[in-house]
Amino acid sequence: MQYRRLGRTDIQVSALCLGTMTFGEQNSEAEAHQQLDRALDAGINFIDTAELYPVPPKAETQGRTESYIGSWLASRGCRDKVIIGSKVVGPADRVSYYRDGHPRLDRTNIEAAVEASLKRLGTDVIDIYQLHWPDRKTNFFGRLGYPYPAQDNSVSILETLGVLDDLVRVGKIRHVGISNETPWGVAQYLKVSDESDLPRIVSIQNPYSLLNRTFEIGLSEFSHREDVGLLAYSPLGFGVLSGKYLTSRPADARLTLFEDYTRYSNPQSVKATAEYVALAERHQLDPAQMALAFVTSRPFVTSTIIGATSMQQLESNMESINLTLSEEILDELEAIHARQPNPAP
Repeated sequence: MQYRRLGRTDIQVSALCLGTMTFGEQNSEAEAHQQLDRALDAGINFIDTAELYPVPPKAETQGRTESYIGSWLASRGCRDKVIIGSKVVGPADRVSYYRDGHPRLDRTNIEAAVEASLKRLGTDVIDIYQLHWPDRKTNFFGRLGYPYPAQDNSVSILETLGVLDDLVRVGKIRHVGISNETPWGVAQYLKVSDESDLPRIVSIQNPYSLLNRTFEIGLSEFSHREDVGLLAYSPLGFGVLSGKYLTSRPADARLTLFEDYTRYSNPQSVKATAEYVALAERHQLDPAQMALAFVTSRPFVTSTIIGATSMQQLESNMESINLTLSEEILDELEAIHARQPNPAP
């Protein structure tokens, strides 16, 4: 396993991070524990979760993922061996069942969310606490165009960072990260942190894959110049880049079970995926491993978040850390990207 520095901290996280959003929906508690055991054994020391999980988000399952991780930590006694990242939800109609029905990135919501996550995880501190998406109206979750809202009643970044600062000071969280953010958002978090002596963001968790390389356009320079590394989620585009959906829809696959998740299955993504899979097969590579190796090899990536619903998938995904892509393959990947750039932003 490779390890990389998290932001400007002294923490070294594994270049592969175990994503857990299937725990409690597609994976049972026993299966979750099995995945966690194997990942730790393979050298993965970084676990990503959220109060939102499992996915798809539902009131009746909310928090179950953190509870499964908590029961694993309690039974294995390995809290000191892992870095745990969790997240607090922002405002959205689909999560109106949170707290007072109006989740925001304000003091009341963040403090309540942290306390609940700590309890479910059975730990005293969360290593990286992330804002799952912005409080303000902006473009994320596949939206490219900025919406130009007529009014802005969002919670200020100053207020949000102030709450997180208090939580750092009392030892409930160690570091702060953001997720599904824009270049403007990153710039503002850094500016407010510097001007008001508040916690500096150590990471940004955004989508990044062969089907969505938009991070490279306006955000990767922040990673380079400001040490805000990417925690890349959906590196396989919900499994699409494995090629398993090109000929059929497996009965237990995510896009079969949850038909609303169409971000990576539009016609242009299918066309690009077919090219990527054909390239992997020409070079006798596993398509999923090739896609993951590409993401992990990018200089702005701190960790690639892998997820699996079976141990076979987990083993294959973890093996990607041992794959180094040749210049020839990288050139061919660029050629495909040039023909069909970012088909699934």
